Amino acid sequence: MAASASMPISPAAAQPALAEHRIVRIEGRVMQDRYPRTVGRNAKLNSHGRGGSPRIRILETDQGVVGWAMANVDDSATQKFIGARVGDLFDAEAGTADEAMPLDKPLHDLAARILGAPVYALLGAKGPREVPVYSGAIYLDDLDPENNPRGIPAVIDCCRQDYDLGYRAFKLKIGRGFKWMPRPEGIQRDVDVTRAVRARFPDCRILVDANDGYTPDDFRGYVRAAADCDLYVIEEPFPEEREALLRLKETMEQAGCKALIADGEARKEAGGASAAEGEAKPTTRYGGYTREHMDRLYALAAEKLVHVFVIDLDIVGFTRWRRVMPELAAAGVQASPHAWACTARTYYTAQLAAGAGNVNIVEGIPGAIEGVDYSAYRFKDGNLVMPGAPGFGLELKR
Repeated sequence: MAASASMPISPAAAQPALAEHRIVRIEGRVMQDRYPRTVGRNAKLNSHGRGGSPRIRILETDQGVVGWAMANVDDSATQKFIGARVGDLFDAEAGTADEAMPLDKPLHDLAARILGAPVYALLGAKGPREVPVYSGAIYLDDLDPENNPRGIPAVIDCCRQDYDLGYRAFKLKIGRGFKWMPRPEGIQRDVDVTRAVRARFPDCRILVDANDGYTPDDFRGYVRAAADCDLYVIEEPFPEEREALLRLKETMEQAGCKALIADGEARKEAGGASAAEGEAKPTTRYGGYTREHMDRLYALAAEKLVHVFVIDLDIVGFTRWRRVMPELAAAGVQASPHAWACTARTYYTAQLAAGAGNVNIVEGIPGAIEGVDYSAYRFKDGNLVMPGAPGFGLELKR
């Protein structure tokens, strides 16, 4: 069956079509991701390099339909599904069955291709077809190389490269004073970088991410110094804590800073699963995030101390995002799923945004996986335009 790219798919009509297909091949590959430049340090970690090596799974049915996506799992967790009906592993309304979670994203791609529709239509087409995206690759590039730091112009150069690619929003890593510079000088450099990017790109949104690298007192000082830069989002300024966020809220109101506070990526409780384990062995309905972590975030959101949850795309899991997004919306909180470090995750997240809605902006990762065609997507005024291509719209080159 084929569906209009702009219309949601009827689950009742879709399920019989999925039941007609059996999986006859599951292939694993290790791919090579490439960023357009070396991505440097953040507040706590050293260089992020030129790209990783994501693992994918390719699924083929007895009728010749092929779907694929990232799936960081071992062969032992996938080969048992050969011979299974797609309709038994995947429900058009609910997503992937629990036992098939290791193939969650590949099954979304396969099911949507069987139905001749984009993944976002499979998810209900509740969000915009033009999805706001920011460049998440603006790191502490002014500090490199160590023997001859390039200074603030290096950050501006990175923004310019991504502007030329179509981005109209930049997330600036800050927190230089956590370990890379003396604290006062590091804070001042953070302010200077923010102001320089604002001056050079007046038409762009600016987000900042401290990776919990500030103290609450120091971050209030940063806000006062950068308040006139019209910040859009402040992400993980310091480890989330109610009293500190209340004081930050007061400082922001006094300074006229209207930025949204985004938090929740880092897990504080012991025993949370890794991203890969979270796909196969969820500990809660939020995947690898504990109930205690999520309860704390919801409590902060109820007081308008956190406005956006940046919990990870794969630690939660694609199917579970479909289930919990209405809970976020009902609580008055938006989502911007953490998508670093693979370029494909930007496009998975954009499909989620267009399908489930309630995503204010998507983390963009410039670059591409070698051997993958991204050309179905294009930028328009800083937004990623959702293609009508089936599945996730990413094609493996032959």
